[in-house]
Amino acid sequence: MQNYHTIISINPNIRSGKPTIRGMRITVYDILEMLSDGMSFQEIIEDFPELKESDIYAVLSYAADKEHKLLICA
Repeated sequence: MQNYHTIISINPNIRSGKPTIRGMRITVYDILEMLSDGMSFQEIIEDFPELKESDIYAVLSYAADKEHKLLICA
């Protein structure tokens, strides 16, 4: 996967600063929720034709990176 930093951005003026895809109003959370609801990449792209498969992979990379950096305090 290419570097997700070129696809995922945070802008305080777009969706209250939530991470979005290429500056659009589609958030990382939106895509993760669709995937967790069982939607396929193709179904997501059909609903949002401005998205590319590489955008969805970037969302997954971003989420994996965030999970990897999560600190658990006991």
